[in-house]
Amino acid sequence: MKSPLIKRRNFLTGATGFGISTAFYAKATPTVSSYKKPNIIFILADDLGYADVSCFGNPGYTTPAIDRIASEGIKINRAYANSAVCSATRTALITGRYQDRIECGLDEPITGQNKRIGLPSGLPTLPAQLKKAGYQTALVGKWHLGDPPKFSPLKSGYDHFYGISGGAADYFTHQAHIGKDQFYRDNQLIHEHGYLTELLGKESVRLIDNYAKSDQPFFLSVHFNAPHWPWEGPNDEAESKRLNGKIFDYDGGTQKTYGKMVQAMDTQIGYILQALDQHNLADNTIIVFTSDNGGERFSDIWPFTGMKGELLEGGLRVPAVLRWPSHIRAGTKTQQTMITMDWLPTFLSAANVNPDPSFPTDGINIIPFLQNPNRIQERSLSWRYNLQDQHAHLKGDYKYLKIGSNEFLFNVIDDPRERANLKERRPELFASLKQEWEKWNAQMLPYNKDNYSWGADGKHFADHYGVPAPSEDD
Repeated sequence: MKSPLIKRRNFLTGATGFGISTAFYAKATPTVSSYKKPNIIFILADDLGYADVSCFGNPGYTTPAIDRIASEGIKINRAYANSAVCSATRTALITGRYQDRIECGLDEPITGQNKRIGLPSGLPTLPAQLKKAGYQTALVGKWHLGDPPKFSPLKSGYDHFYGISGGAADYFTHQAHIGKDQFYRDNQLIHEHGYLTELLGKESVRLIDNYAKSDQPFFLSVHFNAPHWPWEGPNDEAESKRLNGKIFDYDGGTQKTYGKMVQAMDTQIGYILQALDQHNLADNTIIVFTSDNGGERFSDIWPFTGMKGELLEGGLRVPAVLRWPSHIRAGTKTQQTMITMDWLPTFLSAANVNPDPSFPTDGINIIPFLQNPNRIQERSLSWRYNLQDQHAHLKGDYKYLKIGSNEFLFNVIDDPRERANLKERRPELFASLKQEWEKWNAQMLPYNKDNYSWGADGKHFADHYGVPAPSEDD
């Protein structure tokens, strides 16, 4: 029997499979037989806070390219990450499912020296399903789903990979630490000089230039590692030398440096938009910008509290904007709740691709809500972060939250900073949401501490996860 989520997804996509209704948009949508599949560019920032871009309220600097996507498309105000940490969210993105259904998505097991865990090859991933439908596919940037060649992006649906395999890299040496090369072109380690954000932008433009010569649609994932630590701006190669391979950067960075990192990424996004314009590809290209989780040390997460690694809104809420000129009205906003795993059914729907029935998504197609921003559907979403014993379940405007032995009920719309605990005032709702989380959790993989690789630096682990690293005997 199909779950309610799957039933709802089938209803939203409609009989044609791509669920695009002319009732919501002035331009007539082509019939299925004449429908031209859109190009798709998905841009992901790393550890970017909700208000770290100017169209979401940052007062300290501007991000004109990201703002342009918003002004020429739609701003998604209630976008959530699937996890408060990196590889877990990326697992949800590429599979379209709760990351807790697969070993490599259990919080952050892909760290340090762990070579055993990665995304299994052969899954019907987002790029794999689009590739099967005739798309050219490429990943530029951060992978963090296992080390090549065993866990290569090329084994998960991408035709081309240019970027780093791990979770972090120095912006100038591109290494995880001294002697740890991780910069790849396809399955070959490479050495290229330059600021990593700029190299990723140049490769993205090169691919768009090549794709423009073909009638075949393309799916390009651009996963910047900015503004993830170490905090190094485009002119900070001296800081890279000071760190000498110790990229955890405990005493590094400033608010000003952080802003320069975000702006450097925005500049490269501007070049991507410019390439689309030059090749007359913009009208039928979906371009998305968002983040993998909430922000870190220097992030602006207003109006929320919390940060990366926490299931407070600041750890989960992310900026998200989308432009698709031929189908989405410019300058619109939506309050529809969405989550990372929704991108798979949304992109497949836009490409007129029926999702692989053997690997059903937990997400929904959000195109109807983008085309009609006044249309809102209540969502029920769950999270867990076992490392710190955190649970969360969102239903509509209310969120059940557990942190250690403390439990809460918040109205995250009226109280976005999560200050007023309503569990005594609304005991039935509190109990209901807690029960829904427990029912969801029973369907996920059990937490296994053996999945975690702590790496060689226990201080890094404690700083970034809030608990001591276990001993070798643990």
